[in-house]
Amino acid sequence: MNRFLLLIVVAALGLAGCSQETPPDHPRRVPDKKVIETSAFSHQIQLVNREGKKVGFIEIKESEDEGLDFHISAHSLTPGASLGFHIYEKGSCVRPDFESAGGPFNPLNKEHGFNNPMGHHAGDLPNLEVGADGKVDVIMNAPETSLQKGSKLNILDHDGSAFVIHEQADDYLTNPSGNSGARIVCGALSGNNEKQ
Repeated sequence: MNRFLLLIVVAALGLAGCSQETPPDHPRRVPDKKVIETSAFSHQIQLVNREGKKVGFIEIKESEDEGLDFHISAHSLTPGASLGFHIYEKGSCVRPDFESAGGPFNPLNKEHGFNNPMGHHAGDLPNLEVGADGKVDVIMNAPETSLQKGSKLNILDHDGSAFVIHEQADDYLTNPSGNSGARIVCGALSGNNEKQ
């Protein structure tokens, strides 16, 4: 009888232990899955690849914190790739190489790269992390950019600017574009991109 009672107590304790939740791991930062309010963005740019096909868009708005926020939505990129992404000084996307966009947007006269002690360019942006489906949909902030007339950080000056996706990852160090390779996607910003 005592053995039977002991077995019941042990079994009950075992069940109680199984039902208790284990303490959670430290919280990890997971991107918010917020619905993007597209009406908040004042400008929209079409992205084209070297063949001239539309592969997405970028929307731009003044940030509530600092600089500008960019919503980048693109497809038909290399699945799983990390791709360099930069703002260039001219709003021109002449195919096939997009060299018409000129050099990096660099009004503060710095060197390239977040890891460069002499950097970074105002137009340096984080690498785009492409999903297994070849798509990317993300919001980024560039604190040293503006749409304000008269500001030297204005990316919408007399000749506009361009957003360029490269074929490889930016190493965040090497001038002028972090060894990120050829320009494969481009979107030109000018006064014509204002959303109605």
